[in-house]
Amino acid sequence: MQALTITELKATTSESELPAILDAQLQSRIAKTTRSNKPYLELTFADATGSFTLKAWSDSKLFAQAGELVDGALLRLEADWSQNEYGIDAKRLKFRPLRADEREAFLAGDEQTRQRQTRAWEMITACCGSLADPRLHSFCRHFLAEFGDRFRRAGAARRNHHARRGGLIEHVAQMMRSAEALCGVYPELNRDLLLAGVLVHDCGKMWENSYPEDGFGQIVNLHGEMLGHIPLGIEVVNKLWRELVDSPASRGWLELDPPSEVVRLHLLHLVGSHHGQHEFGSPVLPRTPEAYALHYIDNLDAKLEMVKDAYRNAAELADGIYDRQFPLPVGLVRPLPAFEAAAPSRPPGPAAQGGSAQAPQTLQPGELFG
Repeated sequence: MQALTITELKATTSESELPAILDAQLQSRIAKTTRSNKPYLELTFADATGSFTLKAWSDSKLFAQAGELVDGALLRLEADWSQNEYGIDAKRLKFRPLRADEREAFLAGDEQTRQRQTRAWEMITACCGSLADPRLHSFCRHFLAEFGDRFRRAGAARRNHHARRGGLIEHVAQMMRSAEALCGVYPELNRDLLLAGVLVHDCGKMWENSYPEDGFGQIVNLHGEMLGHIPLGIEVVNKLWRELVDSPASRGWLELDPPSEVVRLHLLHLVGSHHGQHEFGSPVLPRTPEAYALHYIDNLDAKLEMVKDAYRNAAELADGIYDRQFPLPVGLVRPLPAFEAAAPSRPPGPAAQGGSAQAPQTLQPGELFG
């Protein structure tokens, strides 16, 4: 029986049953009732690649067994898996706790995710190390030293995009790549400010979408629930900046131009405005070129991650036409493949053999469509 990650399970299962083994952590167990007032459990499982929800109905063996589990349990699930418009289903499900060696391998994550997140971290540290403004350079270095481990564990969201342990650094690294490219196209952008803003724009998610050191289930945190990641991010930026001002690292800042206090305000503005609209949670709207750039870079990366997930998970309604996946507003169609020139299928013509080449025939208006 093959072993799958959660992402592989979502990508390979369909309405027909697929026997497979899955190692996962029980993230949550919520008691609910149906419209007819029958109890059931909603079980959420997670691994390094993502999460999924499984319903345990009151008349199933799983319902009684799941009642004995504790949140955070590391389990090996063996079942005949299927997937429909309501999500993942498991028939003939059996499970047991992971053994010590299995726990260690599970918590290390799958190889593909480890490599991707290692590259993301290297990208982030390289960009931060390249900043020319000594204030922003010191600030980013201080942020990574103070919160590096927690930052690397955080997710970028709870369900819509990069909703996995380490998802935040994947999101930030890809945004930094986009920011670097945009600064080449729009040289008027302040590269140092934009990259520093990308680094900390979602840093409040270290509490809103936090993960424990020994698991893949998101922690529900009182600070994240009561404040949200934008106010928390503003507080983090202010805390770290003031620590630097009171340290030897700020020696000479008073002589720098633009003034350090103005730099701090611009960085705070990026955190506060990055959702772009009041109704999306931004306390202020973008007022600078870097704020607009950050908002659209953030939105683009989130949307393209959702599109990638939708292609992987959506049912194909017809050839090249996919069912809608929340939160995208419509179903997708198959993307157009990149053009690849075909290899020559006949011997070279007269020009290649030393003769004269004929000019290509020019189509007249109307001839292209007959």
